[in-house]
Amino acid sequence: MQMPPSTPFQIRQFDVFVFRAPADPPVQTSFGIMRDRPAVLVRLTDADGHVGWGEIWCNFPTVGAEHRARMALAYCKPVVMAHAWTHPREGFEELTRRFAVLAIQTGEYGPLHQIVAGVDTAMWDLFARRAGKPLWQLLGDTDGAEDGAHAPPIQVYASGINPTEPDRLALQKRDEGYRAFKLKVGFGAERDLANLRLLRDALGNEATLMVDANQAWDFDEARLAGQRMAGFDLVWMEEPMRADQPAPRWTELAQTQPLTLAGGENLTGLSQFREFIAVEGLSIIQPDLGKWGGITACLDVALQTVAAGKWYCPHWLGGGIGLAASMHLKTAVGGPGYVEVDANPNPLRELTALPNFVVRDGAVTLSNAPGLGVVPDLEACHRYLIEISLTGV
Repeated sequence: MQMPPSTPFQIRQFDVFVFRAPADPPVQTSFGIMRDRPAVLVRLTDADGHVGWGEIWCNFPTVGAEHRARMALAYCKPVVMAHAWTHPREGFEELTRRFAVLAIQTGEYGPLHQIVAGVDTAMWDLFARRAGKPLWQLLGDTDGAEDGAHAPPIQVYASGINPTEPDRLALQKRDEGYRAFKLKVGFGAERDLANLRLLRDALGNEATLMVDANQAWDFDEARLAGQRMAGFDLVWMEEPMRADQPAPRWTELAQTQPLTLAGGENLTGLSQFREFIAVEGLSIIQPDLGKWGGITACLDVALQTVAAGKWYCPHWLGGGIGLAASMHLKTAVGGPGYVEVDANPNPLRELTALPNFVVRDGAVTLSNAPGLGVVPDLEACHRYLIEISLTGV
């Protein structure tokens, strides 16, 4: 998406903050357990005093948050502060180019992608605040959005519902306004099916249900799982097998079991997304703007997804800045689908994005506040702050 050029701006300050809050209860997935909730935030301040916030994905490995923060300061900060920028896309492309060889040399493809993505989000927040527009409107300007227009509501779903007493958390989220719910599966056929029965009995037939296997199965088990769960009226089955399976394999899986397939949080690069969007195997495309692409590249993916007649449903499981950014992208792009909202308690989701969003009858409507429309409460977050050593940076 092309936008008119703006006045060049210079970044005068580049700050990184690492936070860790207890996970109570721990977040269970088929491949590991999160016993605390980390967040790495990036703050960019320009010469005129405008501030932009971004979030670097850091859930796994569990020791990864501090490492990503140090890498951001060591490698991103010098590049970002050395240039005058006219558009966030310039920053994304320059950082991606600069780190291509470094990624090969270090094998740190994921962390470098995530750092660039977080900085890109901060750059977009700053860019929109300089323009005095909400990010959703700025991203949608070429589609005729007007100043003062109200954001359309976007559907959200309660995600990360653990396999232990899932009905209790789901009912709590229903009382908070949610109408769609995603259960973690991949814990054995008997337990998965029992939990789906619990949810359907508790929530009723009118509730929207999805499942997420977090790459738990091989092809054959994924096929059998889809057949076993066919009677629960599921909207999708997410990542039932490894994300690195070739696109034709997803098409084959879609044809041999009845559930709609979803995935994309572990794809990287426009070429890989184009390949998966082009085949029938994945009907729900779920890029994670914190894991790869930031606003810049995930906007491209989202537009291509909608143009192909598929659902763009941004993935997010982290703090509040990344969640707000995901909501702005979905609002700007439109089309059917949902934004993921982690159902588990996480103070870093609320405290790093104030004011908090409100769910009404399964939907969220963003404000007209400039940029992401949220800012972290650093004072309230201070008890979760992790001091990182910058020796040698």
